[in-house]
Amino acid sequence: MNKKLLALYGLKYNPFSSEIPIEALYPHPSLENFCWRIEHVLLQEGGFALVNGEPGTGKSVTLRLVADRLKNIRDAQIGIITHPSAKVPDFYREMGDIFGVVLNAGNRWRGFKSLRERWISHLQSTLLRPVLFIDEAQEMPPSVLSELRMLSSMNFDSRILLSVILAGDHRLTTQLKREELLPLGSRIRVRLNTEHASVEQLHACLHHMMTSAGNPSLMTPELMKTLCEHAMGNYRVLSTMAGELLATAAQQDRAQMDEKLYLEYYAPPVPKNNRKNS
Repeated sequence: MNKKLLALYGLKYNPFSSEIPIEALYPHPSLENFCWRIEHVLLQEGGFALVNGEPGTGKSVTLRLVADRLKNIRDAQIGIITHPSAKVPDFYREMGDIFGVVLNAGNRWRGFKSLRERWISHLQSTLLRPVLFIDEAQEMPPSVLSELRMLSSMNFDSRILLSVILAGDHRLTTQLKREELLPLGSRIRVRLNTEHASVEQLHACLHHMMTSAGNPSLMTPELMKTLCEHAMGNYRVLSTMAGELLATAAQQDRAQMDEKLYLEYYAPPVPKNNRKNS
């Protein structure tokens, strides 16, 4: 959305875009609790955390908020896997890039040893474990998940070297029930299930987004209620619907988004036969 259209509504940015700034993300209570546990438990002690839920229920938002909180902690080291579907050799190449270790994918033992030495050095100097974020973790091959589990601990599992936050849909939890991944599933210390939101939660999120963008009166209370009731408990659906209405309102040069706009945009088309009869 260009500056002219943003100025029309007194907005600093499009509140319904997927690229909204961190301060515009809505940290509901269960998310806040998860962030606190990552900061004060997992960062200090290491291990695995799991964010699980259906698409559009806030998994990626959770990762963005957690990563932003950790960036403000001195000496916290953060890594992000960008290619979760990679097989073991490419997984090691990406881990080397993330943690600044030169690895030879053909010498897995050397890569295994070098990564652990890097994490041990960081832990000894900062008393904090590096944190690895993996979104869309349901795409990771079981062999890579098992490799990650073995990489992250030593001394008969008594010393944890790495913190790992896995995020994925129901396929990830199903995968963790496989026999070869039961050891990893049993090591998950912190969990967040991102469930379908209530109308009240969606309303609070919508108000937060508009207020953060600079115009809490961007839409009428009646339209806010209507959107939240028709978003099927899904934050992504809510943002998509609101974004479509905002673009339509801007195109029509409307001063405020209201229920009339909603009915005009989402009303089912009148069949041609009915038009002739009328």
